[in-house]
Amino acid sequence: MHVGSLRTALFAWAFARQAGGQFILRIEDTDKKREEAGSIQHIKDSLEWLGITWDEDYLQSERLELYKQHAQQLIDRGLAYEDIYSQEQVEDFRNQAKSAKRAFLFRDHRPPESAVPADWYGSLPLRFKVPQLKRYEWQDEVRGQLSAGEEALDDFVLIKADGYPTYNFAHVIDDYLMNISHVMRGEEFIASTPKFLSLMDAFGWEWPTFATLPPVLGLQGGKKLSKRDGAKDVLDYREEGYLPDAVANFLASLGWNDGTDQEVFTLAEIVAKISLSKIQKSGARFDEAKLEWLNWKHLQRLLESDTTAALGHLNIQPSGEADYMKNAALLAAGKSSNSGEFIQQMQIFTSEPTLALPEIAQAVDAGLQPEQAKHYLEEAAGTLAELDNWDTASLEPALRGTMQRLSAEGRIFLNLVRWAASGQKVSPSLFEMLEVLGKDKTILRLKTVAGSL
Repeated sequence: MHVGSLRTALFAWAFARQAGGQFILRIEDTDKKREEAGSIQHIKDSLEWLGITWDEDYLQSERLELYKQHAQQLIDRGLAYEDIYSQEQVEDFRNQAKSAKRAFLFRDHRPPESAVPADWYGSLPLRFKVPQLKRYEWQDEVRGQLSAGEEALDDFVLIKADGYPTYNFAHVIDDYLMNISHVMRGEEFIASTPKFLSLMDAFGWEWPTFATLPPVLGLQGGKKLSKRDGAKDVLDYREEGYLPDAVANFLASLGWNDGTDQEVFTLAEIVAKISLSKIQKSGARFDEAKLEWLNWKHLQRLLESDTTAALGHLNIQPSGEADYMKNAALLAAGKSSNSGEFIQQMQIFTSEPTLALPEIAQAVDAGLQPEQAKHYLEEAAGTLAELDNWDTASLEPALRGTMQRLSAEGRIFLNLVRWAASGQKVSPSLFEMLEVLGKDKTILRLKTVAGSL
């Protein structure tokens, strides 16, 4: 399910929920040649993962009798006819129009008037006979006043030869029967809207309210997003550990903001603040770096409220009690600017360092000798073993006092302890890190490194 469709569903759902209305999931499965096994469930899984729920759901393939009945109404009023032409003949008509440098319109080639037989269904395609050629004008909640002349009106197919309706016909019938008040869709449907309006007028139905959403563009802009631009299926983001709230937040940012500087929204906030008047007309660029940033912001929130769930999204396995993991996560988060850095920092608390002496010595000071490094770490471990209170307030003066007693340079001594305890070039504050690691784990790590020198 691509980003554009999912963004449309999100906007429509949020708008319906805000208004106390209904959001209907309508599966338009009438093109059987293009249908893929499992696609319907995939759509539902995608929506459910994002938190988009529906009040009713329909398969158009289960409503064929309704479309047949409405097509018959048009036949009875002389507003539908059978398409008797072969594909080769239609292509010939198209080439004639091209040679004459004019648009191809099927209505220019209507077959001779003849009654549609009673057994028409499932034989030849059935076309709508446009009853009136005129300029249509309609109000779009995003684009404003739109219009199109008779060049946009044509005799489109209502029912295909296989008995299934086209999208152009089925969705108009469904919108009316389901009391749809607002229709949100992409700009590619603007050109077809006069056809829809003509059909509604033929039935004497009131038009719904239209809202045309801006296209989702590739990062460079200028063209619609494609797989070449890094577009993925939404469930790929789930497998990669992205939070559904972050993906929903990102989708909402593609063409909408609430008029403030706020960038991070929960799903509930999107529902509360969504407004058709705040949807932009111009295309929105798909910037996966923005998605990564939003995901990190939502992860930071989740780390505080449900650390276990947040770590699960990143496939970080617990290596201690819940309190230990939460304290470690919050400390690591403060030193990280994205989820990748966070995962790296969490390794300090979930796995043992594997650094060899050359790595430690080179990182701390190129001139640091093994004997000196061994002595520093043994002294630091001895000092820490004597502490009764294991907290930052006790750790810092104890280690600094040892450093002074050894006449060691602070840059070398404290960095050595940090590297031996964390195994990382970048880590949280030394004393806060040691407090979270705990006394036994810290001393064991210092002794292990000292013993290898």
